Formats: sequence, structure tokens, C-alpha cells
Amino acid sequence: MINRRRPDHVKSWAEFEFLPGVLEALAALHASGRQVVVITNQAAVGRGLLAEAGLMRIHRLMLETINAAGGLVAAVYACLHRPDAGCDCRKPRTELFRRAGTELGINLRGSVVVGDASSDIEAARALGCPSILIADTHPAPAGTVPTAPSLAAAVAMIPSLGQKVTC
Repeated sequence: MINRRRPDHVKSWAEFEFLPGVLEALAALHASGRQVVVITNQAAVGRGLLAEAGLMRIHRLMLETINAAGGLVAAVYACLHRPDAGCDCRKPRTELFRRAGTELGINLRGSVVVGDASSDIEAARALGCPSILIADTHPAPAGTVPTAPSLAAAVAMIPSLGQKVTC
């Protein structure tokens, strides 16, 4: 939901592309006092397509760009394992959400999970959090969860959910 997905994975900063309106949406979240945490599955590392140091560089440059645009991401938590590794940190499992909650003092039940994959929505359900699906290319079945065509549209929906913190 922050960057354009690539079928071959983002493996360098040169391949990273912010989606339209994302920087403005993250700035709006920051201006509204909401805390933002990025929780991401990054199997490219587990598959040997990208070194962990390379992923950290991509995340550092992403955060610098977000900050320069007026946004703020409190932290990035990434699962580096392959999908078949069976770890507890890969979404839809919730270890990284719980770690963020503990380390950053976030009330997860008072958070909104915004994501672009069914694993994000499944994690939100497991945590008991409301969620919004960014359904820009593959809309969710009607009535399952609120959907938005972009992060900006999802950000506009958050106040209607009555939440004070986003995760």
C-alpha cells in the first residue's frame, strides 16, 4: 500500500516506487496525531534475492522520503522469512504486531490495520482490530471489510471507525 508491488520483488531503492498519494496520506496521518507503524512481509530476503542490509537501506530511504514529505513512521517491522518457513512473524500471524504494541506502547485493539492483502485483514481479525483493505486492483468481496481504492481514501475513512491510533 506504500509502494508499487513487483512480481519479482523490490530488490533495490531504484525499484522502489511510492504509490500515488501515499506521501500526502502519511503526512495527513502524522498531522492528525496518529502513529503509523509499517509491518511487512519481505520474503525476498528469505529467498536470497535481497540481503537484509539491502532491505534496511530501502527502508531507511523510504523513511527519509516520508519524513521529508511531512509524514512520520514510528517503526518498520519486517518478516524476512519465506512463506513456507512457518514463522510466527509472517502475516497473517501476529507476532510483529504484538512486538510493535509492546515496544511502542500501542493499544492494538484501538488500532486500525490498513493493508493491501488478505493476510493484513486476517491479522487484523486475529488481533481484534478493525481493518481497511486497499483494493486498488483486486476488490474484496462485498461486505467483508471496508475497502478503499488508495491509502489516501483509507486515511479519510479512519475517523469514521472511531479509532485514535493507526497501526
